[in-house]
Amino acid sequence: MQQRTRPGGRGREAPRARAATRQNRPNARPTVARRAVSTGGAALRTRAPQPRRFTSRAVVLSLVLLVLLLAYAYPVRVYLAQEAEIAAYEQSQERQAAKVAEMAARARKWDDPEYVISQARQRLHMVLPGEKPYVVVDPSRAQTADPADVPGAEKTSRPWYGKLWSSVEAADKQ
Repeated sequence: MQQRTRPGGRGREAPRARAATRQNRPNARPTVARRAVSTGGAALRTRAPQPRRFTSRAVVLSLVLLVLLLAYAYPVRVYLAQEAEIAAYEQSQERQAAKVAEMAARARKWDDPEYVISQARQRLHMVLPGEKPYVVVDPSRAQTADPADVPGAEKTSRPWYGKLWSSVEAADKQ
């Protein structure tokens, strides 16, 4: 058989030669003799110890993270509450600005003399000098002038406080 040579310069050695080389090495590990089990020839198997689920480093890291979470929870809650409050104030400010703009537009209308005249006619029934005012009354919308004219209503000529005092006097007599 031909020996192949490796790039490192060593050739392939036979298995016997390798075993001999191992024994001649000074740093070679000693061979361990296997013990025979005296319990009926069957070897007793033991389980390898299972690694713990949480190492001490993992527990310390989780505690540090928990403390940080608790330390930052309250400030974050306060920050979010303040952001909501700021948003509410901004909306309120926008509503107020719109109301101010609407009131300014209404105030500018009063600078127009024609608008003032039309409002005086509608609201106060005023007329310009030389005009004749007319008030049209719709008979279907007319209300009764005196609520005492309603049938079934009690007709009294005394004011309300007179009726109240007479009821106190009547209670005193009983």
